[in-house]
Amino acid sequence: MSYYKHHIFFCLNQRDNGEAACAQHEAQAGFERCKARVKAEGLAGVGGVRVNKAGCLDRCAGGPVAVVYPDETWYTYVDAEDIDEIVESHLKNGRVVERLLLAPDVGR
Repeated sequence: MSYYKHHIFFCLNQRDNGEAACAQHEAQAGFERCKARVKAEGLAGVGGVRVNKAGCLDRCAGGPVAVVYPDETWYTYVDAEDIDEIVESHLKNGRVVERLLLAPDVGR
């Protein structure tokens, strides 16, 4: 058994040169919402979920992005309701949120 069942990494990267970056799309708010919801649902900690900040995940064109491991599931999201759905469906109940999946060909 691994230490955590799931890690979810949120790209919080900011670029100063004007190129696309997740920070331009309220990524910090998504991270904070997820961290709060995971804690409120009792999912945080050993054997549960760890919510992490990340630098560039190199999928900027789909930003903001988050990835769930070990499931290798990439998400894009728009608002707090999307984050709530990822927490409830995927992190709590193990069901991928198909409508929020980042297309596999989306890169930088």
